[in-house]
Amino acid sequence: MVGVVVSRFNDLITERLLDGAAKILEENGIEFDVHWVEGSFEIPQMIAKLLRESDKDYEGFIALGCIIKGETDHNEHIARAVSYGLMKLAIEKDIPITFGILTVDSIEQALNRAGGKFGNKGEEAARALLPLIR
Repeated sequence: MVGVVVSRFNDLITERLLDGAAKILEENGIEFDVHWVEGSFEIPQMIAKLLRESDKDYEGFIALGCIIKGETDHNEHIARAVSYGLMKLAIEKDIPITFGILTVDSIEQALNRAGGKFGNKGEEAARALLPLIR
């Protein structure tokens, strides 16, 4: 079982990332469930909660979100905290967690990475997880 944790913030993008990840998992016959959180900052917290409280035996997780730069450097603080939190969890809990969180300057860049001309980073995150759980 794989857990896919997805941010609701920027859901125009994150739903596309989820579609991409689901496609790869389904093609490979991997069971998964989806957990929505409000923003990317909450993704590591949800994974920690699932590891602590769920009765499911998770083999790994896929983190999907979209952090778009605004007028301040807030995005950098969020991206850094999320990246650190996910890596810390993966190492401390010895569980694979792949990073499908876009950190972009514009909605156009995000769309290009959520099924546009640069592919779908949700698919890439799912593909990256496969060798880690097999």
